[in-house]
Amino acid sequence: MIYLLYLFGFLPSIIWLLFYLRKDAHPESNLAILTIFFCGMVSAFAAIFLEIGFKKISPNLLLHVFVGGALIEECLKYLVIKFMVLRSSELDEPVDIVLYMIIAALGFAALENILILINYHPFLELPKTLEITTLRFLTATFLHALCSGIIGYFLAISFLNIKKQKKFFWIGLGIATVLHGFYNLSIIKIEGWEKFILPVIILLLAASFVSWGFKKLKNLKGICIIK
Repeated sequence: MIYLLYLFGFLPSIIWLLFYLRKDAHPESNLAILTIFFCGMVSAFAAIFLEIGFKKISPNLLLHVFVGGALIEECLKYLVIKFMVLRSSELDEPVDIVLYMIIAALGFAALENILILINYHPFLELPKTLEITTLRFLTATFLHALCSGIIGYFLAISFLNIKKQKKFFWIGLGIATVLHGFYNLSIIKIEGWEKFILPVIILLLAASFVSWGFKKLKNLKGICIIK
């Protein structure tokens, strides 16, 4: 059963990964994809320790949700790309930055999913496993991909506007953190069926933006030069 939990933990990320890889007209190497996905998983381990530490020093709920949760997670996913991708020869198109950010995020989400499922072991039955996996596929895993995709878009734009590079980066990180934070806050604080309204709105807005971002970046024919 434990191996099935690993499989179901990976499944939401793999499905979204296959979906987003189809958007790349010039696919990246399998080795590069697997490396970034794995590094995204490792960054999730770092997030666990940082979030636990932040919660101990700051009991304030808003700070914990927006800074000790959303900001830490978005920064860690970005750092994977900063150190593993941004100066790589594999990076030859602006849209690649968005894809690599999403790949790192899906690795991050995969570890989260696995740890959540394992937490129920050995009492988790197949119907409940399918329910949790489906819910994570439609919500948290998708959210991670979208928030990182937003950062990736602004990163790509920033490298095409060197004079405003930092400004665009902080805009992207800020938007992703706010969306991620409000999503988590709504799950924690709102009761009943109403708790799903804000998350759904956030997911729809983020998905629309990332889809638009892909289309815009694909129209940029020049090579993405990283300085």
